[in-house]
Amino acid sequence: MTGWPAVQVAPELPRTADVVVIGGGIVGAATAFFARRAGLRVVLLEKRPALCTLTTPASTGAFRLQFDNAEEIALVREGIELFDRFADVAGLPGYDLCIRKQGYLFCALTDAGAHHQRHFVDALHGWGVADVELLSGDEARYRFPYLSPHIIQARFRAGDGWLDPKRLTLGYIRASGAAVCLDTPAVGFDLQGERVTGVLTPHGRIACEHAVIATGPFAAPVAALAGLQLDLRPTIRQKLVIPDLPALPANGPMTIDEETAAHWRPGLNGCLALWTEAQTPPGEPLDNVPTSVDFAFGLLNPRSPRSLARLSPIWESVWQEGSLYWVLQAGQYTYTPDHRPLLGPSDVRGLVLNCGYSGHGIMASAAGSRTVVDAMLGRVRPEANPFRPQRTMVERPLDIL
Repeated sequence: MTGWPAVQVAPELPRTADVVVIGGGIVGAATAFFARRAGLRVVLLEKRPALCTLTTPASTGAFRLQFDNAEEIALVREGIELFDRFADVAGLPGYDLCIRKQGYLFCALTDAGAHHQRHFVDALHGWGVADVELLSGDEARYRFPYLSPHIIQARFRAGDGWLDPKRLTLGYIRASGAAVCLDTPAVGFDLQGERVTGVLTPHGRIACEHAVIATGPFAAPVAALAGLQLDLRPTIRQKLVIPDLPALPANGPMTIDEETAAHWRPGLNGCLALWTEAQTPPGEPLDNVPTSVDFAFGLLNPRSPRSLARLSPIWESVWQEGSLYWVLQAGQYTYTPDHRPLLGPSDVRGLVLNCGYSGHGIMASAAGSRTVVDAMLGRVRPEANPFRPQRTMVERPLDIL
């Protein structure tokens, strides 16, 4: 027996709550956790018959401090500090998030990529990420012998890594004590004047002081139920799951092509491999996200310009053997125009946003949700929150990881 509290699935719809959290993925779960720590009674709504089954499990569960701005570095750093102490902070003795700090290794194969790395590492050092290393190609191969001889330089931070996102989600929920309502979508809001006073579901109304939208790619249509228009752009992203590939070292880092952003990280007895196509157009939010075999061949075929074989000859060998088993999985990143999340009260009183993480929901869920709850309760001034929904949006280049 672990002694951990069970997820509190409500036998019937609660009629009141201090806060109703809409969405049962990692962001909704983290919101419930921080709301409970603030002393609030929490009801969490999930439209599916189980928690954590849409976007969260399609992720790689990764976290890093190698960002191009100080605000997001601070957001993720706070989350990593929580992950390290999660069992104690959550009151779940022995709870294991399966954290693996095996590093992020960005490999440059061109002079332009190496030039970018040198400037970026200098910037990271200036933002307080002092433990990012710049390695020559030979130094990188000495540490990681599987690397290609064509790699001329690399940047590496050993403290980056990954965890199990489902374990983290369910840990948040267990520790929150929230009343969880499954098969219960939000279908509307009760508005008194210009304020949300309740959330409507197919099973009835829940009166509340606050409602938090944490529905990932479905945030915009849920917000529209309250008359709030959001510029959110759900975009399909795929993941190649290779369950067995012993040639790749299980203790290796996330290994990334600086020029194409094709990458893999160890997982199962093989790896998870990804590539972000910057030109993929946004679309409608989807409950069933399609995959494409072209994505897999783009990573595996050595003739592809984004092939993983650029990083290691192991990939050319397994392609030639032809015996590799793999499956595809897909989810949606929900981009904002500036690729930063929307955190805090919206322009509809009582309606709060925790969405738009642009692919960084796992690593930013902790600090993002803490910020949301603090902003909701007036503990942080709007101008002190760089992620407030009312900020001026400036289109920003795509961060492809």
